[in-house]
Amino acid sequence: METSTIQKLKRRAGSLFESKILGTGRVLDVRFWQPGTLIEIDLHLPNIDMTAWTEVPYIKFKVDALTYRDYTPSCWDAEICTCTIFVDAAHNGPGSNWARSLSKGNEVSYLKTGTSHQQPDALKTVIALGDESSLGHLLALQQMTVPVTRFAGAVAMNNEGHSKQFSEYFRSPLQTILRKDKYGHNSLMEWVIGQPYTLHDVAFYITGNDTMVAQLRKMLKQQGYTSSQINVKGFWS
Repeated sequence: METSTIQKLKRRAGSLFESKILGTGRVLDVRFWQPGTLIEIDLHLPNIDMTAWTEVPYIKFKVDALTYRDYTPSCWDAEICTCTIFVDAAHNGPGSNWARSLSKGNEVSYLKTGTSHQQPDALKTVIALGDESSLGHLLALQQMTVPVTRFAGAVAMNNEGHSKQFSEYFRSPLQTILRKDKYGHNSLMEWVIGQPYTLHDVAFYITGNDTMVAQLRKMLKQQGYTSSQINVKGFWS
């Protein structure tokens, strides 16, 4: 009984704290990529200065009571303060449940924006590699790479339908490949080996599940690429 009371007091104090610091936005549209395990959400976030984004950003959204998840905004329009986030909902959890519950017109709350400390190399060809959990991050890198002709990459997808939908929805240099191994690093490395890259003229950006990120980094180093050419960010185990 005493523990329950303490928890209630903590939740109440947390709610009061949140009400003072949380920013809010509005859902413009929600699209479920069949069979519904990848969710694309368009947002209007009027109080975020998107012109200040010089590195790939993230937004810490409130997804449940005192529970937050980071998502990368992509395809943003700084003039009208809109952006898109992608939620990999193949795994059950607070973030996936939150994304499934959203519909057009809903209000969303966020704690803060931050940076991944990744920005496209200014001179080298930018090669983005990832999986469905990092699709937003890959598209953000694409938007930040000028000119876009310096951008290329691949995203390993477990669902053939998602691959087809990506090709239909986006005009992107990103190629979709079928994930043949559990985490995707072997599939992505096979793709890299098949490309005509010059050893010193590329910069890799690897994002996605932690195992894929670590193994793909190791494989690239074995191919002769240096640590300074390989930028990594893991999202989940």
